[in-house]
Amino acid sequence: MADDKKNNEKFIKGLNELGLEIFVKEDQRLPELATIKVPEGVDDAQVRGRLLDEFNIEIGAGLGVLAGKIWRIGLMGYTSNEENMNACLSALKQILGK
Repeated sequence: MADDKKNNEKFIKGLNELGLEIFVKEDQRLPELATIKVPEGVDDAQVRGRLLDEFNIEIGAGLGVLAGKIWRIGLMGYTSNEENMNACLSALKQILGK
C-alpha cells in the first residue's frame, strides 16, 4: 500500500508537470487510480486510441456523465512501477504535444 501511495504521488506530479488537471481532490483519491480531466479541445477517444495503437498503453474512459471528460489510469500491480509510469507520461506528452 505504501508503494501504491508513493507511486501515485509521483505519477500525479508528472501529470501536473504536463499541465494535466486531476479530477479528484487529493484527500479523496485512491492510490491505485489516477483520474485526469481531459483537457479542453482534446478528443478523448483519439488520445486513448493513439496510446493503445502507438504505445500499447490502455487507459480507461470516463463513464456515465463523465464520458469524454476524464481518463482513468490504474496504478496497481504490474502498472505501478516507475518504468511504466514514465512510459505513460512520455506517451501522453508526445500525443498532447506538451
